[in-house]
Amino acid sequence: MSNEGQKMRMVKIYIMGKMYEVPEGLTIMKAMEYAGYKFIRGVGCRGGFCGACTTVYRIGNDYKLYTGLACQTTVQDGMYLVQIPFVPAEKPVYDLEKLKPTASTILMLFPEITRCVACNTCTKSCPQELEVMDAIQALIRGDIAKAAELSFDCIACGICSIRCPAEIVHYHVFQLVRRLYGKYMTKKSRHLEERVKEILEGKYDEELEKLAQLGVEEWKKLYESREIEE
Repeated sequence: MSNEGQKMRMVKIYIMGKMYEVPEGLTIMKAMEYAGYKFIRGVGCRGGFCGACTTVYRIGNDYKLYTGLACQTTVQDGMYLVQIPFVPAEKPVYDLEKLKPTASTILMLFPEITRCVACNTCTKSCPQELEVMDAIQALIRGDIAKAAELSFDCIACGICSIRCPAEIVHYHVFQLVRRLYGKYMTKKSRHLEERVKEILEGKYDEELEKLAQLGVEEWKKLYESREIEE
């Protein structure tokens, strides 16, 4: 193959209004670093699990506004990027100990969910492919358990809320739902309670102290020799 054939294909992208040429196939995050940007905020796990790198972008000659996670979305030629460190949204202040696991509680704190028009834009925009609209509709019907199940993998990136015409702050709603479900509706784990009791009684203090005294190489050996369930 000739040197010309091996040459990396470049695409033009715009970051905060300035044009850069970057290799095709890079994620937005890697492309920005290639262009010389150093991340000090708006970046976390780099694997699509933390929701910290929400990015808004447009494509040349396309009026639509697109969203995605910078660690997952690959660059396109003519892409205009604006990365935001978080999706601003006001979260109601509440005391979980004083709340009841009812639909009335959800509606009291987040009355905007009743404005849901079932357009499904939130679901279409979710990078985790969650059934976001179905979770909101479940809450409107009073089914907290279903909403908690559907929103379990929410990473709170906020993309659904950016796109929502009803201005629902889904990720705050789902955080409350999972808290209510976990505290009041799930069955207590007998094994977990027993283990917590053992920890509080100091059963593992001696073993933990020994581990704390080990060096890096010894930790590596322990890690590599650990038993892993199939």
